[in-house]
Amino acid sequence: MKLVYGSSSPLLGKKVAQELGIEPLEVEHRVFPDGEQYHRILGDFSGDDVVLINTTKPDSSLLETFFMLDALSSADSITLVIPYFAYSRQDKVFLEGEAVSARAIMKMLGEMTDRLITVDVHAPHIFEWYRGLGENILPSRSIAEKLSEMEIDFVLSPDKGALHRAKAVADIMKVPFDHLDKTRLSGTEVEMEEKALDVEGKKVAIVDDIISTGGTIARASEMLKRSGANEVYALCTHGLFIGPAIERLTRSTDGFMSTDTIESKYSEISVAGEIASSLKE
Repeated sequence: MKLVYGSSSPLLGKKVAQELGIEPLEVEHRVFPDGEQYHRILGDFSGDDVVLINTTKPDSSLLETFFMLDALSSADSITLVIPYFAYSRQDKVFLEGEAVSARAIMKMLGEMTDRLITVDVHAPHIFEWYRGLGENILPSRSIAEKLSEMEIDFVLSPDKGALHRAKAVADIMKVPFDHLDKTRLSGTEVEMEEKALDVEGKKVAIVDDIISTGGTIARASEMLKRSGANEVYALCTHGLFIGPAIERLTRSTDGFMSTDTIESKYSEISVAGEIASSLKE
């Protein structure tokens, strides 16, 4: 097996390579004066099974991924690992005439890869549009280990749709869990119903797949504090942290963090172990 990573996942790519005990291939990345990208994968990989790891955010990284896949076309097989799958929330037609962006990307990837691995993808049903072998990894164990270190004794999902995530983490930790009920009013505004929660004097972790602007987490944290929670932390798989997110989270929680699917200074949990385990299988 050969492994190579793109410019959006250098730290995670190195960690996965270390977990697998292999040396990653080097890549030459350049940008021409007109803004066009150039990518060259160095080393011998023809006829090998190759793994490419790259988060597809921002859009330039999505384009980079397609170019790197084309450069790897002489490999015997290509496994693509997308730690954060951009456009996964555009998974159906909401208004007439819209593009289903996730479908378009999946179809193109199906032409260029043999296997696709994502991490906590927002809409797992998008694999219906991928014609190779697909797998979505949930980093429940890594998250649970971190929360156990923090001595968290209650896990909360910000909505019912993400309850499976909170349950998986709480079951590993053997602590109680619950969910809130929210209604999304727009891309940045949510309405959250009041709910009686048994969190008096407890250290609570709100666990979600994506934290974008932080509005949902801020409202959930405020509700938990009103219910008597001693400390409230926010943890997500994918930390987008857009706009006022950092300010909101700093003001409303006792701390927040993400995994390294999107690499930032808040990436305190690594999903390298889960990815490596899947690749070994």
